[in-house]
Amino acid sequence: MTGDSAREIRPLRFGALAPITIDVPTWRDQVCGLADSGYSTILMPDVPQWQPAPGPALAVAATITGVRVGTWVYASPVRPAWITAWEAHSLSVLTEGRFEMGIGTGRPGIADQLRELGLAVTPTSQRSSQVREIVAALRDLDGPDLHTPVVMAVGGPKAGALAAELADTVTFVMPQIETRSASMQRVQRFDNRRDVELALHVPVVGDSVAAFMAGPDTDPAAVRAADSLAFLSSDPSAAAEEIQRRREEIGFSYFVFGADVAGALAPVVAELAGR
Repeated sequence: MTGDSAREIRPLRFGALAPITIDVPTWRDQVCGLADSGYSTILMPDVPQWQPAPGPALAVAATITGVRVGTWVYASPVRPAWITAWEAHSLSVLTEGRFEMGIGTGRPGIADQLRELGLAVTPTSQRSSQVREIVAALRDLDGPDLHTPVVMAVGGPKAGALAAELADTVTFVMPQIETRSASMQRVQRFDNRRDVELALHVPVVGDSVAAFMAGPDTDPAAVRAADSLAFLSSDPSAAAEEIQRRREEIGFSYFVFGADVAGALAPVVAELAGR
């Protein structure tokens, strides 16, 4: 494992990103199936106008499954800080502590989206400050008796420094054809002196690319050829071996897959979750 080898190895857990791209009854059946398969967390993206808002969707998912739910991830440039924090705190209260607030500075092309929505385009240099403001407001609302876990998506050094200070879980924004060695160096550069949980976003499983997790032009063969951490085999035995390797060598213990491909990895989740 990278970093301090004396640190305790965390148990594995698995999340599934489950956007509502199908009719609602089928989606409800899908998230129930994910929960029954051992996935610990049902996640929703934050892409305005593409699918229902994450807050209401996650409230439904939490009610029908009983598992954890979370945003993957709120895009801070499109959300007023206090309103975002209020929604996150409310979800924590209503789910009795089963909500995780994923927060980041937005997907590639966020500036175009802001213009389409009639919102001000925040300079890149100010976006980490927006995330800090949201987390600060959330901590004020939570008070001393509640701690909503915060998952931060980290790209550049400013986001990394903020996550090192404030996050409970960190996921890394990595190019999909970034090599394993380059990704390992990225993780090693992260100042994880607080020993926060490290999460890995895996958009490509076998020949399938998960909706909302990668661009439509993603080439699974190219991702696989790069030995990228964005890829896992659809063969359960190979996937299980690779997941354990990534925890031992790099420190990832939380793995996130798309709901469309989560079924192929259900035997892996059943075998490894909590170990």
